Amino acid sequence: AIRLYLLHSPAVRADDLKFKETGVELVLRQVLIPLWSVFDGFFVTYARIFDWSPKKGEEPKPEVLIDRWILSLLQKLIIDVEEGMGQFDLSKAVEPFIGFVDQLTNWYIRRCRRRFYTDKDVEDRNQAFNTLYYVLKTLSQIAAPFIPLFSESIYQHLKFDEDPESVHLCEFPKVKENLRDKNLEEEMSSMRSLCSLGHSLRKEHMLKVRQPLRKITIACPNEKTSQFFQKESWLISEELNVKEVLTTKDDSALVDIFVKPNFPVLGKKVGRNMREVQSEISKLESDQLIDVFNRRDVSIFVEEEEVLLKPEDLVIRKVVKEGLAASHHKDLTVSLDVYLDEELLCEGMARELINKMQRLRKESGFEVTDRIEIQMESTSLVKEAFEAHKDLILSEVLGEKLEFIACNGNEVDLNGEKAVISLKVAKK
Repeated sequence: AIRLYLLHSPAVRADDLKFKETGVELVLRQVLIPLWSVFDGFFVTYARIFDWSPKKGEEPKPEVLIDRWILSLLQKLIIDVEEGMGQFDLSKAVEPFIGFVDQLTNWYIRRCRRRFYTDKDVEDRNQAFNTLYYVLKTLSQIAAPFIPLFSESIYQHLKFDEDPESVHLCEFPKVKENLRDKNLEEEMSSMRSLCSLGHSLRKEHMLKVRQPLRKITIACPNEKTSQFFQKESWLISEELNVKEVLTTKDDSALVDIFVKPNFPVLGKKVGRNMREVQSEISKLESDQLIDVFNRRDVSIFVEEEEVLLKPEDLVIRKVVKEGLAASHHKDLTVSLDVYLDEELLCEGMARELINKMQRLRKESGFEVTDRIEIQMESTSLVKEAFEAHKDLILSEVLGEKLEFIACNGNEVDLNGEKAVISLKVAKK
């Protein structure tokens, strides 16, 4: 952790550095612990459960889009790290590695988790295992110069007998152009930005991600990106926990565009006619405002003379319409339907119950594969939520049965409803 902290600091450029333990702790929390959790807590655990092992010499042949994306990012990582190392800029070489770990842990794994622990031995699960195995093994070779012991530990668990004895005896990975897809990288980056806006809106309106919402509306003028959002809407739906994903090119129903002269620049162009120009700018039609926002030139007429307004002549801003739960960034505008009806509240209660039971499973030291029996004492509202989503709840927590009876257990809060929950391993 200290080594990675220093490599990613001004010290490698011979600049001053005020050493902080909090900086080392940040490296642990954001890079090393998450990466080890992906490897040992996730990949190794589920590979053992399903008795999965890689085939020697088999490279991933991804069909699922998110597999193709992470493998493409891996190729970009190789390029970026080589570039930094080639320039003898260690901080520049470490930066993309840290970013990749974030993409792997906070997007790929979170969105693919269900693919790994499905009970059915299907090809999709095998592709997910193959992809993650390839990524982790390659990543151990990329990261070896930066975190040598950490990388060695991962490599030793993943290597074949015929592979080099140590990760430090391996050649640095070569870029596989057939796995690179720059367009996909850009589109997925836009989707992550979109989801970030959605999470910010949830936080602003104090809505937990576990609380389902009815729909999200996405305004994106780029037709290709908009089609990508619609085609892969399941990623947005799962990440933001919404029932429906709607896309549109026009954001006029969500935001207003305000334009005013950039006086220092425009004043030099129009001189004494500034007052008249300002008046004409205030009369721009909606289609002209859209052109302005998209940084296209717009013409106005002052005293029967044409004045061509360029993007740098104007100050432009978008403002969310009053009463909407919406936000925008660059050319993306997102609006959430935050109205909660009884059906949504009921499902939100069920998901809160799942979350609390999963935590209790972990605190009780149960194995990942342990089936459990549940006793619970709670309110009628919680009971109604369980009855409405019984199959989902029992499936998620590996529950054999749940009884509503007085019991001794852990007291929890379920969205304001009190409950006492007792778990035990089911008899085999």
